[in-house]
Amino acid sequence: MEYTEQVMDHFMNPRNMGDMEDASGVGTVGNAKCGDIMRIYIKVENDVITDVKFKTFGCGAAIATSSKATEIVKGMTLEQAEQVTNKMVMEALGGLPPVKVHCSVLAEEALHAAIQDYRAKLEKGEAPEAEEEEVRYV
Repeated sequence: MEYTEQVMDHFMNPRNMGDMEDASGVGTVGNAKCGDIMRIYIKVENDVITDVKFKTFGCGAAIATSSKATEIVKGMTLEQAEQVTNKMVMEALGGLPPVKVHCSVLAEEALHAAIQDYRAKLEKGEAPEAEEEEVRYV
């Protein structure tokens, strides 16, 4: 199976990997067939994704697509990030072998799940937004 240079780079040197304790939204998806699990965390300020992290249990393609997806959406508005597709992630990586396309689908789904989680929390008044420092009167 041939991987592009970009896929190998993101697999060997993943960007934005790790936990995010103060995430505004978290999306976790898995694929029962291959066992891959992806979790994407987003930090949202004024409807812009200001930070994004991922944790992925899976193959090299799963790690690479998670890494690339986080790079793509960092700095985007929520509306822009909702338009990100697995095809965009694959193209940005220079392609994937056909048997690994499902990895890019997981990256898209995890990202969209994180946005949905954020919006659901926002509706309930639970989403942690960046707040102005509270004035303390003495």
